[in-house]
Amino acid sequence: MRVASEVRKVVVGQDDVVDLVLAALAVNGHVLLEGVPGVAKTLLANALARALGMSFRRVQFTPDMLPSDLTGTMTLRWSPDSRVQELTFRPGPVFTNVLLADEINRTPPKTQAALLEAMQEAQVSVDGAAHPLPQPFVVIATQNPIEYEGTYPLPEAQLDRFLMKIDVGYPDEHAELALLRLDHRGVAPATLDDVLAVTDEDELRSMREAVDATTVTDEVLGYVAAIVRRTRELPSVALGASPRAAVHLLAASKASARLSGRDFVTPDDVAWMARPVLRHRLLVRPEAELERYRPDDAVQAAVASVPVPR
Repeated sequence: MRVASEVRKVVVGQDDVVDLVLAALAVNGHVLLEGVPGVAKTLLANALARALGMSFRRVQFTPDMLPSDLTGTMTLRWSPDSRVQELTFRPGPVFTNVLLADEINRTPPKTQAALLEAMQEAQVSVDGAAHPLPQPFVVIATQNPIEYEGTYPLPEAQLDRFLMKIDVGYPDEHAELALLRLDHRGVAPATLDDVLAVTDEDELRSMREAVDATTVTDEVLGYVAAIVRRTRELPSVALGASPRAAVHLLAASKASARLSGRDFVTPDDVAWMARPVLRHRLLVRPEAELERYRPDDAVQAAVASVPVPR
């Protein structure tokens, strides 16, 4: 895909992450990236917006951030006609196509809720008036998995709003060497300016329509439902995946099929998407956590226990 090729000019060694984020965009889904600093989370979001020809804003979330810092506020300005002051709405950084919510777990719950409302409703409400967001609108949020002091972890109900939670790890040795061979201006990647817009809003809309039209057999539908229901039955899981998770898993599987050049979903698409779509929706029991049992292990157990349709 042309977009992926452009992004990979600067984002090296994260091919699966790029494919997963593109799949999320294809179904208008929001993404939570989790990884240590320096693994190209911000660079990925910026390069993706450039390749898609969309507007991009980055917001660094901090403990003193207010909802109005994100959504916008009412301000007084002089009217050129009546020469009196009037209240007008000044849009915040959320009014963009691709919003990078950097370190979303470092801002208080009230500000997190304002962002999640925008994600769900595609609008913000200020002083009782609704202001629709530009379309398309996608949030790519990040969080650091190793520093929890002074953070406000997202509760499970809010995590459920994200289509995917993607773990961004270190590149392998070959990819890291390729990264070092890229041109840089000091410490900044010089090649970021080489990322070209290779699509537009109409083409993205057509892609989303194609994903929606992807064929899914009853057997594959049953496979999706069985995996989600199985997560609720695992003895190590206190809270399994919701019905919304099943809808999201099906949508992500359709996007996976289209990115692979097919117009039909296979069980392999479902199995590949199961971990990024379901991992953040499961609550593992404390006794299982003590034995280092992770949500990824639970998802893998659920997939392994469901017969694959022929």
